[in-house]
Amino acid sequence: METVTNKLPNQVEDLLPLKGTDHIEFYVGNAKQSALYYQYCFGFELVAYRGPETGCRDRVSYVLQQDKIRFVLTSSLLTDSEISKHVALHGDGVKVLALWVDDATASYNLTVERGAVSVKAPETTEDEFGTITTASIQTYGETIHTFVERKNYKGAFMPGFEARKSNERIQSIGLKYVDHCVGNVELGDMDRWVKFYQDVLGFKLLITFDDKDISTKYTALMSKVVSNGNGYVKFPINEPAKGIKKSQIEEYIDFYKGAGVQHIAIATDNIIETVGTLRKNGVDFLYVPDNYYSDLLDRVGNIDEEIEDLKKHNILVDRDDEGYLLQIFTKPVQDRPTVFFEIIQRKGAKSFGKGNFKALFEAIEREQAIRGTL
Repeated sequence: METVTNKLPNQVEDLLPLKGTDHIEFYVGNAKQSALYYQYCFGFELVAYRGPETGCRDRVSYVLQQDKIRFVLTSSLLTDSEISKHVALHGDGVKVLALWVDDATASYNLTVERGAVSVKAPETTEDEFGTITTASIQTYGETIHTFVERKNYKGAFMPGFEARKSNERIQSIGLKYVDHCVGNVELGDMDRWVKFYQDVLGFKLLITFDDKDISTKYTALMSKVVSNGNGYVKFPINEPAKGIKKSQIEEYIDFYKGAGVQHIAIATDNIIETVGTLRKNGVDFLYVPDNYYSDLLDRVGNIDEEIEDLKKHNILVDRDDEGYLLQIFTKPVQDRPTVFFEIIQRKGAKSFGKGNFKALFEAIEREQAIRGTL
């Protein structure tokens, strides 16, 4: 099978109109400490809080924001709650991929009618800042999509949360918005979940990569990318493919104990400055050998950046018909080798860095070998 790319037309009538990613909620073992990590390492500012001090007796949540990106970090105050069980099974991980919509009730009703499994029926909450309506459906693993309707709300985040500020001045590192979120699913489940997004949410198949596209000497995987009509929300779905050794997808599923969000790609307008600051702040990235850069210009053509700057920070480059992109991947941001981040800068390119797959996956395999899981 060859790589298939279906370009979305500029104007697509969405079955399910989405305005973008509203927020991403992580269930974590210690939300207070995780919040400090994302503030001081990734440049997110604390904007809202929920916990015992606000009348919430079973959990605490810290809402962090940088430009258009919102992370919600939630920990349980109970030992036998859904949150505690989620963290015990999966470790720190993404529970909610929340979608920003104009009408949460209509979005929920439409998707449930088309086959989605309901997690939470529409609910409207209010405080002095207005009202918010939310509703949730199930997707792969224990991950859920929550539709968030906030057009009648002016508060920091949602009713039940209080506005908060970071204790120290936090300097943004230039992260702008969520470019895409990648899910890992078990062998044989990729097409099922691609069909779910097509049939239930009205997404379009954007790109297909097979095991010839995404493989090394030892491992392989397959991936399909689905996108909503306006392109604001893109979800690559990965599954393992047959290889000589254990692939990164199999390692993820072994440690996460099932399907889940593998990585979140975040856009920046200056990847060299952003990555340089992340490194100074203590964030670890995958290593790419210097020989990757020896023929870089022959492979991708002229670029604006200096090769030495890219080599210094291990930043990868790829080109498509629309332009080029620069990307780099962190190491996992928790002890289990599961969730990590991609930092991406697009200079016209609409693709996902196919030309970097081999270098990227060899870098991941080096880390697997160190962990003894390759």
